[in-house]
Amino acid sequence: MHDEPHVEGSDSTGLRVTDPERPVHFHLDEVLAFLIFWALAVIVFAQFFTRYVLNDSLAWTEEIARYLLMVLTFVGAAVVFRRRSHIAVEALALWLPMGAQRLLAAAVGVVTVAFVALLCWFSVGIIRRMGVQRMTVFDLPMSIVYGGVALGCVLMLWRAGQALLADARRGFRPPPNDLVKDDAKGEP
Repeated sequence: MHDEPHVEGSDSTGLRVTDPERPVHFHLDEVLAFLIFWALAVIVFAQFFTRYVLNDSLAWTEEIARYLLMVLTFVGAAVVFRRRSHIAVEALALWLPMGAQRLLAAAVGVVTVAFVALLCWFSVGIIRRMGVQRMTVFDLPMSIVYGGVALGCVLMLWRAGQALLADARRGFRPPPNDLVKDDAKGEP
């Protein structure tokens, strides 16, 4: 290693160069989404390989891939909540005065947490109801699949609650966004 400070910018390949000493943070929802994604990728590849190369497809791959995609959708939504990168319509809020923007942000945060809490409530109810139904290929209850969906909903509720608390501490002012790039300069 050398003692020179590493300056952020772009190298000759156009890739973003960052500080090599910067710590890497692992978040439960991201690790879980990563593992589910790669399990899904391996299963879909196995389906493709056995169907088109071996001409004898595995019966279970399509069903399990569908279930993993369901779980990945909800766990991935928790990651999106943490990163605050959900799609939002901000045109109205930008035209409002700052006080009204803050009130709208508070209302949106509370409604979001309430909606995700309701989603958690219904997902737990579905787990109870689906305990009697079995998967088609494996003799396992469908409540396992819906348990993964409920886990994603709980992670979303956790992240939505964190966002609401962070916004409340800031007085519902717009968050400082260090991750948005200035397109003209290519810098954050």
